Amino acid sequence: MAGPLLRSLWSTTRKSLSTSTYYYSTKSTATPKPYAYARRAFSSAATAPAPATAPGGALDPSRLRNVAVIAHVDHGKTTLMDRLLRQCGEDIAHERALDSITLERERGITIASKVTSISWKENELNMVDTPGHADFGGEVERVVGMVEGAILVVDAGEGPLAQTKFVLAKALKYGLRPILLLNKVDRPAVSEERCDEVESLVFDLFANLGATEEQLDFPVLYASAKEGWASSTFTKTPSDDAKNMADLLDAIVRHVPPPTASLDSPFQMMVSMMEKDFYLGRILTGRVSSGLIRIGDRVHGLRKTDSGAEKIEEGKVVKLMKKKGTSMVVIDSAGAGDIISMAGLTSPSIGHTVANVEVMAALPPVELDPPTISMTFGVNDSPLAGRDGTHCNFLAESGILIENMRREGFELSVSPPKVMYKTENREKLEPIEEVTVEINEEHVGLVMEALSHRRAEVTDMGPVPGNNGRTRMCLTCPSRGLVGYRSVFSSDTRGTGFMHRAFLTYAKHRGPLGNVRKGVLVSMGRGTITSYALMSLEPRGTLFVIPGMEAYDGMIVGEHSRDSDLDVNPVRAKELTNIRSAGKDDTVRLSPPRLMTLEEAIGYVASDELIEVTPKSIRLRKKYLDANKRKMMRNKPKE
Repeated sequence: MAGPLLRSLWSTTRKSLSTSTYYYSTKSTATPKPYAYARRAFSSAATAPAPATAPGGALDPSRLRNVAVIAHVDHGKTTLMDRLLRQCGEDIAHERALDSITLERERGITIASKVTSISWKENELNMVDTPGHADFGGEVERVVGMVEGAILVVDAGEGPLAQTKFVLAKALKYGLRPILLLNKVDRPAVSEERCDEVESLVFDLFANLGATEEQLDFPVLYASAKEGWASSTFTKTPSDDAKNMADLLDAIVRHVPPPTASLDSPFQMMVSMMEKDFYLGRILTGRVSSGLIRIGDRVHGLRKTDSGAEKIEEGKVVKLMKKKGTSMVVIDSAGAGDIISMAGLTSPSIGHTVANVEVMAALPPVELDPPTISMTFGVNDSPLAGRDGTHCNFLAESGILIENMRREGFELSVSPPKVMYKTENREKLEPIEEVTVEINEEHVGLVMEALSHRRAEVTDMGPVPGNNGRTRMCLTCPSRGLVGYRSVFSSDTRGTGFMHRAFLTYAKHRGPLGNVRKGVLVSMGRGTITSYALMSLEPRGTLFVIPGMEAYDGMIVGEHSRDSDLDVNPVRAKELTNIRSAGKDDTVRLSPPRLMTLEEAIGYVASDELIEVTPKSIRLRKKYLDANKRKMMRNKPKE
């Protein structure tokens, strides 16, 4: 890690170089012009000329800029994209315009990468909004291969966090030279000194990730995406004529190189995204690696194999499209370096190559990080199967996909997540994750105790800059220890804590976990759950059900107060007699139950349990519904 003196010297040198770069353009006129003048002259997208075109009707590759916006979750990527679209004349009806998926709007996160293009000073900027969650790392890895530059957005108050490192590592791996954008500088707690400190932390992060000298010489800008402005110098209140994104757009044109591609070569395109249209069928999106493509051209899909390339399907281009702003525009042709969408083929998928029929060489696919967690999905075979859904199939790979499937009418059963181990030199290795938590000081002891049971090790700990009474801890923890911990963490910190995690490496197995969960209350009756039965079960633990719900043998109805499971009867009804006494018919008062969300259920279930997912309900159950079968399997020696 670079020392403070080296950081300050490098920062001073870089700022002097960056300042000269901002004020003078090597591709414009020879007469130096102040950057503020350029900002005023081109602040309106309506006056900007259209990008130049090359022979064949495609855009001139020298006028293209392909840029990905990468950041830690909630650092302002999608809000920044909104402001860039508005800067270039797009009419945005609502915030987070690119988040088109229902779950993205509900949860306020970006799940799938989005591509759009904007015009700026005779240049076409293809902008890619990427997810910030490490859980969607595949989305990040696929899109960074399509671009030549990246905007690294970092919260000026929080600084770089765990998933900042994750997404930055992907960008540096592909040789991108990111532009650092310190966002949210308008906050009262953010000062110029704090920005310098964050810049030094980012520099250290670049160096630790093995960045080259060119990548270490990253440009720095300051912005408030919420207020809609960016500046090449630190300020908290820019002048009225400077409250725009012109500085950032000009920095993209200046620092991001155009794609190096040949329009004369045969057409090839790597598929990076895929979606379905009810009229056009499968729509394939990707970056054109070489050549020209026109509507009606004969193309085929290729799959990379060990022996070369395998032909998947042959057809013709029915439609070519390009996302401009928030609208999909039909185009007649496209050329090398551009990011487009096409329809006409039904079999190629993500990672496949679409090329002219005379081309038989497939482009190398993007290498994704190996999976570290596995889950099993099966048909819903509980006694209540088929009541809520219209499809009792199984097919899923994550909580997001499960949620989408249950909204489409599917019923399925889901096993708990299982860690995928490795064996090297006869030593058992497990996935280790880097965890960053930010909590109030009074919760430090409780959180550290809980994580110690999960085999976590503290690597760094200190106060949060600008937040009195807050502590930030960096830890390494096995992936298996973090399964189901998020809800526990939220409860322990009373909802005031933040936790971020990202895969780090495979390392030596850290041994068995401590006591991370208690036993459960298992139903041994089938029927409608009654208040009378739950009243007697409340002292036994925490209930997951309410009166009126349906129960069956083997269904989990609550958490036991002890470490062992307990069979109970939640459908027991009150015996009726013809004798009445005072106080016998008093109203039953029950405590509010713990109704789990899908994510909480996935993290809660044990190895001998399943989650029953239907469009209307989420139930927990034992893998074996019969009590005698469970007892036999419990006594069976483990392999």
